[in-house]
Amino acid sequence: MRLTELLQPGHILLDLQETKRTAAIHRVAALLEKDEGVIQFQGFYDELLARERVEATTLGNGVAFPHARTDHVKRLVLAVGRSTAGVNFENGGENIHFIFVIGTPRRMVTEYLALVGAMARILRQDEVRGKLMAAKSPEEFLAAMAEDPEAV
Repeated sequence: MRLTELLQPGHILLDLQETKRTAAIHRVAALLEKDEGVIQFQGFYDELLARERVEATTLGNGVAFPHARTDHVKRLVLAVGRSTAGVNFENGGENIHFIFVIGTPRRMVTEYLALVGAMARILRQDEVRGKLMAAKSPEEFLAAMAEDPEAV
């Protein structure tokens, strides 16, 4: 599945106001609550937070990938929140501007690793992050992500 097929405009929040890590993750994860790929949202969210407590999911460059491998989703699900002010991820010691919440069925390890690898390569580029920060709509955000050939 291509990143641009997985990430839908309704799962992109461009004005994330929360400044604390848990509140921000909840706000972004809530975009997936009604997604048909989510079997049981509360279970997914609980596992997402449990994973975040174990180890920071910050990647550098103001990007974080809170994620859960769980039986509470039936396919890969993805949502993103963008914060111009930044969100304090105290456990990673970083101010985060892009939070990509990922839910993966336990059986889809290979697909998950391919997705995260492609996203990390794309988001490592200053030019791409600049375009994502400047995007005025979810569609513009998606277009900026899709410009890169790594958007598998």
